[in-house]
Order: sequence, then structure tokens, then C-alpha cells
Amino acid sequence: MSKIVKHTLSFENEYDYELLGICAHTSDYKLVWSINEKLNFKLEKSFNLFVVNTKKGSIASSHPYYYMQDEVKRTEIYLIKNKYDGKYLIPEKQQIDYFLFICNNIEDDVEIFLEKLRETNCIMAAFLFDAKNFNSTQQIVFD
Repeated sequence: MSKIVKHTLSFENEYDYELLGICAHTSDYKLVWSINEKLNFKLEKSFNLFVVNTKKGSIASSHPYYYMQDEVKRTEIYLIKNKYDGKYLIPEKQQIDYFLFICNNIEDDVEIFLEKLRETNCIMAAFLFDAKNFNSTQQIVFD
């Protein structure tokens, strides 16, 4: 009789974005204005909330966000508030006020963005994170 062989299929999430964390104790609109000026962005407030679903499909949290799309570079940029209505976008980093997601980036050097963010007066600190290090980023999906 032959042995039954078990094969295990492992699934690893692919993250098509770069993740920057921002600490800033200022209002959203002042922060966005400063980022737009410093990085030559055109972030605009979305009137919808960014929704994070659980693995079962129910809503885990929702957060206000700002968005821009660069048609030439085909890059999308989201600035999402980490804490809203007592829930965190990325609970592993509760000390971070905002997360800047740079999606489909193939041209720009994120280190330059990080350096310019750190030079901005209203930003106390900015960090580059690897999304793979946080379990909660598995539920963050951009359309």
C-alpha cells in the first residue's frame, strides 16, 4: 500500500505599496497642505471612508483619508488617519498618527520622500515600514 502524501499550500501576501508612518499633532488639512507643498503632491480629501474588512468580510474599521493619482507615473497615494472612532488602521503602531501608502511606485525613491517629510515643520517624525511585519496590513486592500 502506498503512503498518502500531504502537500501544504502556503500563501504569502504581496504588497504593492510602500508604507510610511507619520507622527504629527496637527489638523488633517494643515498636514495635507504641508505634504502637498513639500512633495509636490495633490492630495485631496475623499468624502468616503477607507474601509478595512475582517477576513470574514465584516467591517473592522473605517478611516478618513486623502488621495491622489499620478496619471503619468500610474502611482496612487493615500494618506490615511491611523486612529478613528477608537479603532486603528494598523493597531501594531498605535503611536503613528497617519500612514502614507504609495501604491504601484516604480519611479520615485521613497527615501527622498521620507527625508522631505522629516523636513516639514508640522511633522514630528516619519518612518518607513515594511508592511510584511504587521498582521493587520493583510486586510488593507486598495482597489
